[in-house]
Amino acid sequence: MLNGKCALLIIDVQKAFEVKKWGVRNNPNAEENIEQILSVWRNLGWDIIHVQHKSNKVDSGFHPNHAGFQIKEIVKPIKDEVVIEKTVNSAFIGTDLENLLKEKQITQVVVTGLTTPHCVSTSTRMSGNLGFDTYLVSDATAAFGLKGHDGKYYRPEEVHDVSLVALNEEFATILTTNELIGKLKNG
Repeated sequence: MLNGKCALLIIDVQKAFEVKKWGVRNNPNAEENIEQILSVWRNLGWDIIHVQHKSNKVDSGFHPNHAGFQIKEIVKPIKDEVVIEKTVNSAFIGTDLENLLKEKQITQVVVTGLTTPHCVSTSTRMSGNLGFDTYLVSDATAAFGLKGHDGKYYRPEEVHDVSLVALNEEFATILTTNELIGKLKNG
């Protein structure tokens, strides 16, 4: 059961993902779902942690010199909400995230953000491995289509679904936005 010792992670919801080079993605309403969860979280007064990818490569859209580095307005941090900058796929590597969660006595983590097979998956795996009771919101994350090592194209839905299957019950409990909010309201 989710309780006040639960933190919401919003991973890499940045403008850089709006660039056409990424191609087609699933869950076009992922940001709206994150916004809905964020609103409930703020009303509960629970911990919110925004994770922002910061590339060291000057030509990357995630470099601080580019507009793509900015967190999208729809989930922009307010007041004293924590923002952690990371330089690799995991929100736990090279950051103070684990220590922050432990200092606040957080035992549960809800993961949302972009993209499912990369930073969301990596952070979810580490959260589970570090002993946090981890939940991943399936429709509050999204994947782009990817080309495999063999040149085969995998549709965004396939990439997303396989990523969730690999995480389910091994590293996290997978929920939808409505299921999560229902659990929060029915406490």
